[in-house]
Amino acid sequence: MPENKHYFFLIFLVPVLFLSGYLPAVSQEDQNSNDQETEWVSEFYEENEQCFKCHGEAKYSLYDEFSEREVHKLMCESRVINRDKYYISNHKSFSCLDCHDGGYQDFPHPVELRTEEHYACLDCHGYDENYAQYHFEEIEEEYVQSIHAELEEEGFNCWKCHNPHTYHISIRNTTNLHETIAYDNNICLDCHSNFNRFQLLTERDEINIIERHDWLPNQALHFGNVRCIECHTQVNDSILVAHLLLPIEQAVQRCVECHSRDSRLLTTLYKFEAKKQRTRAGFWNGAVLKESYVIGANRNLYLNIISITIFFLTIAGILAHLFFRMKAKSNQTNS
Repeated sequence: MPENKHYFFLIFLVPVLFLSGYLPAVSQEDQNSNDQETEWVSEFYEENEQCFKCHGEAKYSLYDEFSEREVHKLMCESRVINRDKYYISNHKSFSCLDCHDGGYQDFPHPVELRTEEHYACLDCHGYDENYAQYHFEEIEEEYVQSIHAELEEEGFNCWKCHNPHTYHISIRNTTNLHETIAYDNNICLDCHSNFNRFQLLTERDEINIIERHDWLPNQALHFGNVRCIECHTQVNDSILVAHLLLPIEQAVQRCVECHSRDSRLLTTLYKFEAKKQRTRAGFWNGAVLKESYVIGANRNLYLNIISITIFFLTIAGILAHLFFRMKAKSNQTNS
């Protein structure tokens, strides 16, 4: 009989864990994406190799007509493009010359191409119904209000954060949230922890990220579980990733902003996952519960109603029991 108790306990526990998101079901969408994972080859692979044979390597070769010999030179680090990263990026299906001037077909490249004006994000993604769901126009509106936009005269632009050769969206289809957090945070740290790059945009002194965040309890744990933008951007419900970077004095520093039932993480880091969780299980913020300690994260509307109903039925049962006991005792006394 004691062994049977364990089975009854499991029968009760498994549905609860499933509803909580600890035992998520494999959706048909996830299954289809796994089935479709095959080796992808760009139709412009051979054409792009004309660029990658130099820009995909740490060195390149150049024939010197004066000495009549081939000279080997180191490629400038900022001009080296990693093939593997390019072919998993959002722009992997493009030819290099789709974005770069056709003059680059000449080698050595004409000097005047160094001043080539690069495309901005909205040049391709803006005002197009195919991209309407991503709200690029609204992202642009947010960006121009951010502290980053103030640095445009110094050379800041979208590409400072979103390298067009390697950037890939991961938050919408991530299978490993911690990898996504690390990837997104490295975008920020590429400048904010690299003083050489930082100096290209400002004359400010070097910032020590660790010391600047020494007020934060369990600092390493926070850095590994949330993105910089969770605390340094203004929340926007219609955009998956906020782009309005706030001044440092407006950064979030109150624990309750995240560690509460109405956690701002539901509208930032867990926004995409939270929508699926709410429609599937009804929990307020089951998506957050799986990754973080959040007060009230396990609240569920349906379970709340059931528990309140059971509570009042129990009270009603006790009162009814007392009533009939007292009535029976009264009848015995009268008789």
